Amino acid sequence: MTLFLRKLSGYARYFNERHKRHGHLFQGKTKKILIARQEHFLYILHYVHLNSLDYLPGAKKWRERDKGTLSDIPKVFDYLKNYRWSSYLDYGGKKNFPSILTTSLFDKALGTDYVSSLKEYLSDRNYDEELEQKYLEY
Repeated sequence: MTLFLRKLSGYARYFNERHKRHGHLFQGKTKKILIARQEHFLYILHYVHLNSLDYLPGAKKWRERDKGTLSDIPKVFDYLKNYRWSSYLDYGGKKNFPSILTTSLFDKALGTDYVSSLKEYLSDRNYDEELEQKYLEY
């Protein structure tokens, strides 16, 4: 753990130098929200894992429901499988950062197949958007 903290501290210095800024790397207000339902918990976890889609061409507005859908879900999953800087791989069963990440805490909540849960979430999201679009056309 001390090696990880040293590396994180070194990264913070590098980041501040590169962007000509000062202070803590993770500073500013944070928000605490009680997660009381399973669906909310999964939504938060999916949201965190989908953050890397900001760098996928054609998916930059994935957070904004009315700005378009993720039309190519297999392409999304190919991208996630190749994006190393996320805990998605570890949750999907491929060890990426096993020395700093513990997924066993979430095993009971996630069930056996997290990838299927994320696919269902994306399919439901796109389905909801398609229905909304059809409704607006009438």
